Amino acid sequence: MHEVVNPFDLSVIGSVPTADWETVDGYLSKADALYKDRSGWKKPHERAAILHKAMKIMEERRDHLAHQIANEGGKPLVDAVVEVDRAINGMELCIHDLANIKGTEIPMGLTAAGDGRIAWTTREPIGVVVAVSAFNHPLNLIVHQVAPAVATGCPVIVKPAADTPLSCFEFISILHEAGLPEDWARAVQPPRDVSEKMVSDPRVAFFSFIGSAGVGWSLRSKLAPGARCALEHGGVAPVIVDATADIDAAVPSLTKGGFYHSGQVCVSVQRIFAHSSVIDELAAKMAVAAKALKVGNAIDGDVECGPLIRPKECDRVAAWVEEAREGGATVLCGGEKLSDTTYAPTLLLNPSVDATISRNEVFGPVVCLYSYNDVDAAIAQANSLDVAFQAAVYTNDLSSVMNTYRNIDASAVMVNDHSAFRTDWMPFAGLRTSGHGVGGIGYTMHEMTHEKMIVIKA
Repeated sequence: MHEVVNPFDLSVIGSVPTADWETVDGYLSKADALYKDRSGWKKPHERAAILHKAMKIMEERRDHLAHQIANEGGKPLVDAVVEVDRAINGMELCIHDLANIKGTEIPMGLTAAGDGRIAWTTREPIGVVVAVSAFNHPLNLIVHQVAPAVATGCPVIVKPAADTPLSCFEFISILHEAGLPEDWARAVQPPRDVSEKMVSDPRVAFFSFIGSAGVGWSLRSKLAPGARCALEHGGVAPVIVDATADIDAAVPSLTKGGFYHSGQVCVSVQRIFAHSSVIDELAAKMAVAAKALKVGNAIDGDVECGPLIRPKECDRVAAWVEEAREGGATVLCGGEKLSDTTYAPTLLLNPSVDATISRNEVFGPVVCLYSYNDVDAAIAQANSLDVAFQAAVYTNDLSSVMNTYRNIDASAVMVNDHSAFRTDWMPFAGLRTSGHGVGGIGYTMHEMTHEKMIVIKA
């Protein structure tokens, strides 16, 4: 059995079974057989009914699911409740988006060769889906990877993060309780070598990965020929704050975007480029806001920043901050471990652009502030890394909005809102080394199907 601990006090809170290759191979064989037996494919209304029933079960267990997220993942309970609500809404989105899984008419009379024919396409499930997930949203990420597979009729096997498997295994159990036959959706917790063998198996038609870039790109290189994939990695999210920005409105937004889930979010605010005329005010007010955040065990209702997922991550963040401090950064607040598992919300002023924390995703409760006078130079610095995901700009100047939107490397730009904003139906995509493909419920459902054409000569 694989034991799961609360990341704050490291107490054991549960366990899930480990899976050897024999188990995984059996699941893949059954999933492959289900896909190949077209007579057993469930109709869209049958899949929708299962998702709807599962959604109702999740609603009934909302408080339990939220506590489980906080307990295994260290996400503050108030945010865990929001995650459960998003996961429930994601199920509903899958049901609604079934109406968008459709083909198109293909015009045939454009040349003489096409005369006397009509053609159209439909969309079919792509095949067996294997998903590997991350720890930071242990229920909602699983919903994003598994529910679209169920909705589109793909058998799916999911491996959750080793730190947070309880929510995943429970969600799969809920699907079974709602009427989905067990072999159509399985959760597994295999060792690394078995996971890699599972991902690279030729029976896998689609691979969904959420996690670190190094692991994701490595696994992509090992996929069997013909397998499609979607990769969602991290970024080092840049934010521009210009001279016209409403600082009082920006501070709570940036504080939430930077310290939500103790910064363990792939689009968390990490690099704020603020105009020299406002940076002192912004820095002072953000420091006050960050110092006021309560750090502790995420299952306590008043905690705003929980632990890092593992003690070694706390040590890593501390080392990065110390390196930045030694390189000339001013520590405006925080800058210290509060325990083996928690780190104080930290604000750094003008760390070196060569510091590790300026170049790499910190995935911890640290936000960096950089002063600028030339916005084009600030945007160039924001664009200087090999990662690109979501970005933001705070301004009351429309030309500043458009300049940032046109010139910053990002798949989405938030205006007067933090870079970590997301709804579950919008496109969500990392660029360059930050990812491959497009996430979001409807987009994932589209990716898990392929187009099939019929041409009739009449």
